[in-house]
Amino acid sequence: MVDTGAAVSRPLIGVTGDDTRLPLAWWFIRLALQRCGAEAYRLTPSNSAIPKNLDGIIISGGDDIDQGLYLPEAPEVAPMNPRRDRFEIAVLERFLPRSLPILGICRGAQLLNVVLGGSLHVDLRHLRRRTSNRRMLLPHKTLMLDAGSHMEEILGTERCHINSLHHQAIDRLGEGMVVSGRDLDGITQAVEAADGHFRMGVQWHPEYLPFQRPQRRLFKALCEAASQ
Repeated sequence: MVDTGAAVSRPLIGVTGDDTRLPLAWWFIRLALQRCGAEAYRLTPSNSAIPKNLDGIIISGGDDIDQGLYLPEAPEVAPMNPRRDRFEIAVLERFLPRSLPILGICRGAQLLNVVLGGSLHVDLRHLRRRTSNRRMLLPHKTLMLDAGSHMEEILGTERCHINSLHHQAIDRLGEGMVVSGRDLDGITQAVEAADGHFRMGVQWHPEYLPFQRPQRRLFKALCEAASQ
């Protein structure tokens, strides 16, 4: 008997990051994608050759973005990585016009917003009233999702707990983006494309929360969008 069923291909997701000997975020993101049936491909400034068959992109977390890209008069308050900025900006500028599924994580969400013409809060400490400035991998902050948003649909909840490793966040929104989630201080924690394309940014690190079903659903949704 002839098997006429077509083999189901695994979507290929590019994951950008820095050149480092201990790429912790890459390891966790790759595992999250593998669990969803996708293949991960690591992209860094030194490994910048982009496969032609990429189905989706994750811009991962890391150092602050060069403030000169969005706020020339801002002081430098943390380490920056201009080489990585240039590389990831080129990646986004290449794939944004193609409507490829994109997920920005922490720094990645901020860079996506900046590339689309938005700006960032340089330092969140003076904006916090109800939440702590302490950075932790454990989920100690509350995420409140906007009703009817794509992010709420994906995560399957109106509220959940998230981690926090950042001291910057999105201020003025980039073109075509809307806020879909905030913390208890009203600080933006999630953004998405207003036109419904899978173009999303999250301020937390879902790769470090694999025990939470909503975070697993986020990677699953990316993989499903990439498969289409």
